[in-house]
Amino acid sequence: MQTYDVFNGDADGICALIQLRLAEPCESVLITGVKRDTTLARHVPGSEPAQVNILDVSLDKNRDAVDALLAAGCRVFYVDHHFAGDTLPEHTHFTALIDTQPTTCTSLLVDQHLKSRFHNWAIAAAFGDNLNAVGEDLAARAGLSSDQTEALKTLGVCINYNGYGATIEDLHFHPADLYREFVTFADPLELIDSEPAAWQQLRDGYEADMAQGLAASVLAETATSLVVKLPGEAWARRVSGVLGNELANLNPDRACAIVTEQADKTYLVSIRAPLNNRSGADEVARQFPTGGGRQAAAGINALPADQLDEFLGAMSGAWS
Repeated sequence: MQTYDVFNGDADGICALIQLRLAEPCESVLITGVKRDTTLARHVPGSEPAQVNILDVSLDKNRDAVDALLAAGCRVFYVDHHFAGDTLPEHTHFTALIDTQPTTCTSLLVDQHLKSRFHNWAIAAAFGDNLNAVGEDLAARAGLSSDQTEALKTLGVCINYNGYGATIEDLHFHPADLYREFVTFADPLELIDSEPAAWQQLRDGYEADMAQGLAASVLAETATSLVVKLPGEAWARRVSGVLGNELANLNPDRACAIVTEQADKTYLVSIRAPLNNRSGADEVARQFPTGGGRQAAAGINALPADQLDEFLGAMSGAWS
């Protein structure tokens, strides 16, 4: 039976799959893409039964495809922390580990499933998903030094950074290629110490793009929200998500958003709820047709220009 590994192209999706494949090596077909491509299950052929593992994309967004796969005789293992819809499939071939609490992520769910066999990969993913307090607590409990903790944080943030972009061409690495490069290391600290070329390129790209992002202009600012606008350039699309996380860290009592111009005159939007109130981001995003995500972090794939003022109003009012 063919195995398909379907995973989000960000740090959480990649680190979750790394843990699974370190535990159970398998020649699988990889299905992934940019972080915003969240309807990945539709790419799995439904022509014959298969094992399908789906990581870090919303079941709500993939429900029709999952139902079709189950009807075709596939076995589906689903791990995620996003909004899953009102009900889960009731099928003997469907197994799910879904938890939407804002203090967890897919890699942490996989870590629990594997009884922490590759715990440092889960810690790196937590940092990549901007769960800094969670990552620091896990690192301390694991007995990691401050230098090791900071190294895992940098790695997680950089892997996450690579997933952002309108197309694969915007990225430094295709997420599947980055997974293949990094899955050869059972411990991410070994990866960091050996400094492979892919890691060096990713780290250098992150530092250069972040420097430009932090200098971006403010589009709107209130006591409860901050919105920054970026130009329609590849570096801006790459840095939008991690810049949103950094702004959230710098403004823990305010919701933050990055609005990036796109070629079709729409905006790519990345939203972060206040760190001191990690809820509501998904509710704001879902007010718009291409919006979605989770309570602490969400986004809108294509916000029409004539709805920008409406979005700014939603940002200023949601946490007031």
